[in-house]
Amino acid sequence: MKKIILLVAVAVVLFSCKNLGEGEYEITGNVKGMKTGLVYLEKQNPMGMGPIAIDTVKIVDGKFEIKGKTTEPEIHFIQIDKVNGKVPFILEGGEIAITVDKDSIFKSKSSGTYNNDEFTKFNEETTKIQKRMQKAVMDFQMKNMAVMNEAQQNKDTATISRLRKEYDVVQKPITDFTFGYPKTHPKSFISVLIVQMMSNNPKFAKEIDGLYNSLDESLKKTKPGKAIKSTLDLKKKPATVPTAPTATN
Repeated sequence: MKKIILLVAVAVVLFSCKNLGEGEYEITGNVKGMKTGLVYLEKQNPMGMGPIAIDTVKIVDGKFEIKGKTTEPEIHFIQIDKVNGKVPFILEGGEIAITVDKDSIFKSKSSGTYNNDEFTKFNEETTKIQKRMQKAVMDFQMKNMAVMNEAQQNKDTATISRLRKEYDVVQKPITDFTFGYPKTHPKSFISVLIVQMMSNNPKFAKEIDGLYNSLDESLKKTKPGKAIKSTLDLKKKPATVPTAPTATN
């Protein structure tokens, strides 16, 4: 009897796993509170002009499905027609499940693949930290808003610098979590995005080499991974000293 149960369990697992090829993805979506409509799969415009739609499907009885192929993980968006806001997720090979809350778009979630599971965990932890910080941030802003406005009008750089440093202290819990994330999640696509952001900030100049080297090799091959490498190589490149013109007779 136990053997029969085991065989049935194995069969269920085998039939539930779809045979997707390398880089192939299948997005299954569920839109809460919406039976019909259109769904747009969007990606960031490389020209920097905002997201562009790369696929469009219909919502049928509150569900939608998008299939395709990609070469590497990349941030994409789900946009529901006539609904404000977009659902960010990581497009990568595999079965991706997206639950869209049209009335509270920020509550939408993606799961099913490693990077989308990690993306959801990252966002949930970020939200928790921000809620704990909310009162401190509001108190700081109420206390210093008028002082900051006056300092900006008078171009009082000393006061502006002081207030920014004090605000950094208030923001420390979220910055510590965000910039500490790559150290504990070297395989997460979110990590390479964070390191790329850090690589453009002189404040983290001493840390970038170590963080980049600690990333999983697969992340180094992505577009943001290659961008970090280019930035590091450029910084290491010795400055060329102009040659003095040779005197002529």
